[in-house]
Amino acid sequence: MIRLQINREAIEVEAGTTILEAAKKLHYKIPTLCYKEGLSIYGGCRLCIVEVKGHTNLPIACAEEVREGMEVFTHSDIVLETRRNIFQLIIANHPFDCELNCLTCLKSGTCELRKLAEEIGVSELKYEAIEKPWTTDTSSLSVMVETSKCISCGRCVRTCNEIQHGGILTMSERGVATKVDTFMGKGLGNVDCTNCGQCILACPTGAIHEVYHVNQVIQAINDPKTHVVIQTAPAVRVAIGEEFGAPLGMNLEKKIVTALKKMGADKVFDTNFTADLTIIEEGTEFIHRIKNHGVLPLITSCSPGWIKFAEHNYPELLPNISTCKSPQQMFGTLAKTYYAEQEGISPDKIISVSIMPCTAKKYELAREELKEDVDYVLTTRELGKLIRAYGLDFLNLPDGEYDQPFGISTGAAAIFGVSGGVMEAALRTGYELISGKELKEIEFAEIRGLKGIKEAVVDIDGTIIRVAVANGLENAVQVLQHKEDYHFIEIMTCPGGCIGGGGQPISDIENILEARMAGIYATDQNREIRKSHKNPAVMKLYDEFFGEPNGEKAHQLLHTHYTNRQA
Repeated sequence: MIRLQINREAIEVEAGTTILEAAKKLHYKIPTLCYKEGLSIYGGCRLCIVEVKGHTNLPIACAEEVREGMEVFTHSDIVLETRRNIFQLIIANHPFDCELNCLTCLKSGTCELRKLAEEIGVSELKYEAIEKPWTTDTSSLSVMVETSKCISCGRCVRTCNEIQHGGILTMSERGVATKVDTFMGKGLGNVDCTNCGQCILACPTGAIHEVYHVNQVIQAINDPKTHVVIQTAPAVRVAIGEEFGAPLGMNLEKKIVTALKKMGADKVFDTNFTADLTIIEEGTEFIHRIKNHGVLPLITSCSPGWIKFAEHNYPELLPNISTCKSPQQMFGTLAKTYYAEQEGISPDKIISVSIMPCTAKKYELAREELKEDVDYVLTTRELGKLIRAYGLDFLNLPDGEYDQPFGISTGAAAIFGVSGGVMEAALRTGYELISGKELKEIEFAEIRGLKGIKEAVVDIDGTIIRVAVANGLENAVQVLQHKEDYHFIEIMTCPGGCIGGGGQPISDIENILEARMAGIYATDQNREIRKSHKNPAVMKLYDEFFGEPNGEKAHQLLHTHYTNRQA
């Protein structure tokens, strides 16, 4: 243990603790910009400088480890003055027209630069703006980069490399011209980007954001010639409240339904319906592989970022991945087939919109084999923008109910929003389909939680099934190194699963993922039906339309194929 003083307060911490971490224990907030918990130390912005008695320089708190007897001052006169000068140089490298851009900037209202200006005490600009030839990367279907807003903090680069095993982003040029870029400046849409959007969550300034579909959705709603159907994903409903100051993790699905209907949506459906449908199809596929010595392990296919990652990096595993479309795409198919038939509406008049926690869903809808299923994707953040654009007092709206026939869902579908949820839902159904017995204990604690890799061994009436769950692509890589140890693997691209998706509200609240996860599991517990194969509306769909799970019609409409992108 190391004993030191911070602002004349004594503290004892473990060796290896940084000054930043030690100060936090005493409730002193040292400003940071390039630092982000969970990422390697970069030390580029230098805003976290502190004064250490006996030092001639001002060390950076994020990298400097404590030493015995150290005396630290986090807000002395020289520290404050130097911080202000450093911050002035940083914002000279950022657009000065924030007031004009605030209407479109992702970080409007939550900009870290604005917050830091208040904390550090900068109220006026000291230096002239640095004029540079900036560019905007619009090559991706999911993610845009506006380099004019980039302050070269490197958080997006480290997130891509260290959390997502991507290596897609890098820093190019030198000096004041330094910017975030891709290999040889090809653009995000022309490299191996998975479209996960974790770089968006890491960016402090809004230099990286999703490709917006809000205006197209508004135009579709206002067009009397179109029939707009909207689906909402499980993770959206426990996060949208953050945009409006609701208690963390509160399930606001019924407010979402009312809001969308007030805007003019013709029907509002629940993606959870097709999550249940996915489990029936994927569970049946797994059973067939087990009984017929098919390719194992079976790997889930719900996460489009993971699918693209596999196509680029693991094409040899494409036969292992379930051929099931994701719940989003299954819904899009049903909307323009079964629903269109039931309602007597021409499919070309139907505009299918999904509200997702995921930026990769914007890429998924445009895949060649899927591009007619869904027309537009809004992120949770975009839903917030849409609600505000219509002037709705969201939290005080009356509760609404999802429309039929895609409004009934189970608790198993709700947990799709968290890491381990797809696996748990599949096991609830798979156990009963394989054994023919009722599963009494339906909660699988071993695969719950935010741990990056989780494992379980399940005894299904004498059949031993070994499963693994990974969230975050770096963790997925670790699991795949031992893939032969498992029968079934769930992979979610984003940390925490969909609750941590790249389209979710950007938050600096600690334990925000835990709060969203708690909301998801509470939804599951409150559902009357908690097993996908018990969903009466899904069973009716098979009776009236598909015939049987994994049958010819189901394969034609609900399954897909993948592309070797190394070829």
